[in-house]
Amino acid sequence: MSDENPSAQEWLSGLATELGLDPPTSEEIESLLNLAGVAAHSSERIAAPIACWMIGVAEIEPAEALDLVEKYENGRVG
Repeated sequence: MSDENPSAQEWLSGLATELGLDPPTSEEIESLLNLAGVAAHSSERIAAPIACWMIGVAEIEPAEALDLVEKYENGRVG
């Protein structure tokens, strides 16, 4: 086993294999990171991973989820 930590993409690909899933695409990762950023900056930071979990449970694609979160946030503060 290597002493070097894997990249995020390598780690996520390994986890995807364990879960029997395809690894996330670069676009999906970007959408999820942006979604997490909205959640973390609009509330307590812990909202970010929980929001991503909720999106997964709801089985919403990351790009659609980002749009939904941005719409929610804009309506909440607007």
